[in-house]
Amino acid sequence: MAWSIADVARMSGVTSRTLRHYDEIGLLAPAWTAGDGHRYYEEPQLLRLQQILLMRELDLGLREIRDVLDSGADRVAVLREHHARLLAERDRLGTLARTVARTIAELEESEDQDMVSINRPENLFEGFGADPEIEAEARERWPEAYERSRQALEGLPPEAVEQWQREATARMIRFAEHMAAGTPAADPAVQAEVDAHYRDVCRFWTPCAEAYRGLARTYVEDPRFRENFDRIADGLAEYQQQAMDVYADARLG
Repeated sequence: MAWSIADVARMSGVTSRTLRHYDEIGLLAPAWTAGDGHRYYEEPQLLRLQQILLMRELDLGLREIRDVLDSGADRVAVLREHHARLLAERDRLGTLARTVARTIAELEESEDQDMVSINRPENLFEGFGADPEIEAEARERWPEAYERSRQALEGLPPEAVEQWQREATARMIRFAEHMAAGTPAADPAVQAEVDAHYRDVCRFWTPCAEAYRGLARTYVEDPRFRENFDRIADGLAEYQQQAMDVYADARLG
């Protein structure tokens, strides 16, 4: 039995565009291609796709996945590693659930639910670790920058990481306060916060003007990033994008 690329996309949740990309890089070729160019997949290809998706969950890049599958590595060992990471993710989600519950309680107690007073703002992000999919994408697209960032972060002691997270959260809240006050994105006070953000990014990666504007777009266009901003205030991602664009034009252009 064979399934069209549309069938496979519907069953797996992987887009047709991604499946075509997998074919182009030699990761997942279709069983055969019809005369009209349509790709068709059979059971071995579906099983290989399942393994690809499992290893993506393990935070492996596409090149690494292709090497593992083509090398005939022990798939049981890979699944055991996947199981261990799922257990760790379960624990992280438990922490995340407690974080959300704590925020709900503070919102219910606050008169102004748009600008809730948080005694420890870093608690807003307890349990929010790095998204494995984002990390895998960054590692594949920018391997050298990713490795430098990873080494820089791993070189920080736990207390420095905690302090960095507190500062980043506090900065987002200050951005939200400027936005709520109607302060223009080009205002010197807002641009001072952007400068602090840029210097913070430079601890791990030094973006040019185009790359910094690209990072700002990612905050708005990628729902995984945008969700973090929306937890602080609706519209914050767009506001910070505007401020970062001003900074890139004025200071990095």
